[in-house]
Amino acid sequence: MAASTTSPSDAVLTVSVILPCYNEERSVEATLAVVSEALAAIPAHEIIVVNDGSTDGSAAVLEVMVARFPTLRVITHEMNKGYGAALKTGIRRARGNLIAITDADGTYPNERLAELVARCANQDMVVGARTGPNVTYSKLRAFPKMFLRTWISWIARRHVPDINSGMRVFRRDVVSKFFGVLPDSFSFTITITLAMLTTSHLVEFVPIDYAARVGNSKIKPIEDTMRFIKIILRTGVYFAPVRAFMPVVAALAAATAISLGYDVFVLDDLTERSLILFLAGLNVGMFVLIADMIDKRTERW
Repeated sequence: MAASTTSPSDAVLTVSVILPCYNEERSVEATLAVVSEALAAIPAHEIIVVNDGSTDGSAAVLEVMVARFPTLRVITHEMNKGYGAALKTGIRRARGNLIAITDADGTYPNERLAELVARCANQDMVVGARTGPNVTYSKLRAFPKMFLRTWISWIARRHVPDINSGMRVFRRDVVSKFFGVLPDSFSFTITITLAMLTTSHLVEFVPIDYAARVGNSKIKPIEDTMRFIKIILRTGVYFAPVRAFMPVVAALAAATAISLGYDVFVLDDLTERSLILFLAGLNVGMFVLIADMIDKRTERW
């Protein structure tokens, strides 16, 4: 990785804004202009763009932008490593106490960054939830996201209006504790949302608008939805195993009860089906209890 030669002053920084950039030559300049203007009222800030192996003209645009914006730094991945990897690179290099993330594709209302930063004074994380009056969203992704929101809300024990918004502000020292479980993919935001909510950190969701992106989306609906589900299951087991598997245990218990009732009152016999259901429920239940015991004894967060 190679960093630009331009950096902000050596003053103590309060906010580092990180923008992952992968083939965003058409939108990154306008995005930086809005971000820079939004942060004008925050003297101690820096802007970090992580060029994640772009193959278009993004690098050339960013080279010009470094001279235009004195608080801008550019970090380059020689090859594409993924959205989450770009964010982690930026966080590692950041000097601010607060980390703000947003996208370079022109979708988020970056003029509201200062507002989210101010709200984070009394929170561990402030999320720009895409539930405002002007939201442009793919209908193809609406159903899986509704399911995932419901599932995460169940695990987190609170309503989660937006599970993977890419515009948010969080405390660097808090999020750094979760680095070991944060993925390099688009699932970064889902994982940090669930991690923060299930470890009793203060999280606020602020409604924002969401515009159509400039250029082509990097999201692959089917592949990324399956990856999201895998991440949610893994993170649920890691942070809240009882909540994550309670529906499974309850379903197996109900199926066992129904099967036993049918065996006793209809067949007057005990079938293998009932035994298999009972053993399956017992095994899953024991796994959940052991996972919960390990989680409670470890006290990692």
